[in-house]
Amino acid sequence: MTKPVLPSPDSTALAALDRAQLFQAVEARVEAAWALCREVHPQLPRPGVWFDLRGGSAGQAHLGRGGLRFNPSLLEENRDAFMVEVVPHEMAHWLVFHLQDGTRLKPHGREWQTVMRELFGLAAQVTHRFDTRRARPTPYRYRCGCQEHGFTSRRHGLVLKGRRYRCRDCAQTLVYHVYREADI
Repeated sequence: MTKPVLPSPDSTALAALDRAQLFQAVEARVEAAWALCREVHPQLPRPGVWFDLRGGSAGQAHLGRGGLRFNPSLLEENRDAFMVEVVPHEMAHWLVFHLQDGTRLKPHGREWQTVMRELFGLAAQVTHRFDTRRARPTPYRYRCGCQEHGFTSRRHGLVLKGRRYRCRDCAQTLVYHVYREADI
């Protein structure tokens, strides 16, 4: 693999940033990646940047909205990797989409892989390896015969409407467990 084209971020400086400063650092990184992309595609529009993505996805090139979305929870916990991997990953999507016939290309297809490798000097990794437990909260606890399961508010709502879930290991129906102070 070649050396990454964008300069490596200063880990110590990144760790010292508060949330607003961290968002500004990501916006600056997007700006640098956009400038690099414009060297090969001068008409590439500047993407908007939002920090409103939730769940297990680190980033998203939101083409209908006209920009890039980032997950602030995963950003806070993975500052270096976000700058080095996630921003170029999403900018590669942004560039490929704006190429001729870009809307017909596969999201992680040959063109995207080429941009990652040749323009950004990075391996074309499709997924991240971040710990998503804090970004994907599962506050509703359910039990079966063998373990405890965490449910999101959406899945818990489906249970309240009558849907039933079974454990994949013991096949028992999962039962909602209300925590009391003594349980904690």
